[in-house]
Amino acid sequence: MTSPAEELVFAPLGGVGEIGMNLSVYGFGSQRNKAWLAVDLGVAFAGDELPGIEVIMPDIRFLVEERRNLVGLVLTHAHEDHYGALIDLWPRLKVPLYATPFTAALLEAKRLSEPGAPEIPVTVIPPGGRVKLPPFDIEFVSVAHSIPESNALIIRTRLGTVLHTGDWKLDPTPPIGPPTDEAKLRDLGNAGCLAVIGDSTNAVREGRSASERDVANSLHELIRSAPRRVAVTTFASHVARIRAVADAARACDREVVLVGRAMERIVQVARETGYLDGVQEFRGTDIYGYLPPDKVVALCTGSQGEPRAALARIALDEHPDVTLGKDDRVIFSSRTIPGNEKAVGRVINGLIRQGIEVITDRTHLVHVSGHPRRAELEDLYGWVKPRLVVPVHGEALHLAEHAALARKIGVPQTLMCGNGDVVRIAPGPAGIVDELPQGRLYRDGRLIVDAEQRTVPDRRRLGLAGVVSIALALDGKGALAGEPAIDSIGIPELTMDGRHFDDVVREAAVETIESLPRVRRRDPDSVAEAVKQGVRAAVAVHWGKKPLCIVHVLTI
Repeated sequence: MTSPAEELVFAPLGGVGEIGMNLSVYGFGSQRNKAWLAVDLGVAFAGDELPGIEVIMPDIRFLVEERRNLVGLVLTHAHEDHYGALIDLWPRLKVPLYATPFTAALLEAKRLSEPGAPEIPVTVIPPGGRVKLPPFDIEFVSVAHSIPESNALIIRTRLGTVLHTGDWKLDPTPPIGPPTDEAKLRDLGNAGCLAVIGDSTNAVREGRSASERDVANSLHELIRSAPRRVAVTTFASHVARIRAVADAARACDREVVLVGRAMERIVQVARETGYLDGVQEFRGTDIYGYLPPDKVVALCTGSQGEPRAALARIALDEHPDVTLGKDDRVIFSSRTIPGNEKAVGRVINGLIRQGIEVITDRTHLVHVSGHPRRAELEDLYGWVKPRLVVPVHGEALHLAEHAALARKIGVPQTLMCGNGDVVRIAPGPAGIVDELPQGRLYRDGRLIVDAEQRTVPDRRRLGLAGVVSIALALDGKGALAGEPAIDSIGIPELTMDGRHFDDVVREAAVETIESLPRVRRRDPDSVAEAVKQGVRAAVAVHWGKKPLCIVHVLTI
């Protein structure tokens, strides 16, 4: 029996209108009192526009406020954009956590590698398993993706059933794990599905994604035909790709050397959970220099141009154990995530300058996406027959194309939403009925800071126009007790007419103070603000930029 006041709602708190930082919540109950289920808790990676920031995380203040009503947090898979914020944010929630064995093991390995990381208890659910978190009944559905044990979630409630797809694709011959569970999805369609909350990443691309088997064959040929050393870089979490490289290396009588801690961690977890059964042991970097050039494959981190990763250091010829040279071959078995193009380009150019051959997916089949193209989306909706489609996991273009495709193939209703929007799925026609607080958090060194703080804007200003520091001493009558002390960082040394900028700053500070009424000179805060404005204006006249200005006033 359902109460007339009950409703089922969905709200994204991250991952809609953007790639990464996935966090979804489902609510069931009355308008004033609901039980909540969270799905995933991921990060996005910061770019040059956020100086000093490593990762971006969703603001979870709503979940913290509703912690007593939060029945659990379920992980669909172990990619950073779906589980990467757990170590930082789970202590604020301390909510029961549910994941399949590989995801749980990888989380534990990651936790052990980070000093001071909290213990996070995980309830392990077998692939294809089911867990009841009243009022929700959640069934895991195995789907093909670019990491083991990816799952869609069938979320059942008294008002009906929702399919949360997570990241998925259709691959009839995945090298690792089962294909997407078509039978379970068809059964869902036959039983009735209210809504699909679905991955939109490749909704702009026609046809179907190629199979991992095709990539494995291509890698084998590229490794076989290489005259000297081969290095392959891919996403460290892509266990199927790691296995494909290992199989090709063994067939070509080459040793695999792991280069990079993230790769070592994934391989350890994959062996512990059985996903590298039958694969030869890999070698450490200490043996690399002793292997003949035509007998080695280096499996490297750094496919996204990360400056501290193995491949970036190799490109700069700065890696302590691994070097490459003329006629060696580097294969980028990956795609460049939007925003990382410059970083990847720097690595590629560094390799080419050393005479190294670089192969990417522009010319060879060395990578396929883990997300569904349009024909795969059509298949899914033919099986599941949802009444409603809500596109998620994508930028605005991806979401719009996904919605248009769903309408084209006859889905009765589609609904576009944004982060924070509360979508009522049932009862009745779907619609946006409320808004939850949402935003972003930054990991800044060891700290988690709100995106609204001044820190990052101040850093941007420092990067654009430097900083000037002025120290003043005023006597009891408001007169200068000595020359202002000037210190500047990031400011040009000379003006166009050859004057020192420190002299320009000192002169502006003195003139500003002398222009103030004597009463205002006795107020240090008033003096500091006036000097700051006067100095910034004076520097702008000569430079065309206004630096950050810090003024210290001492009354003696």
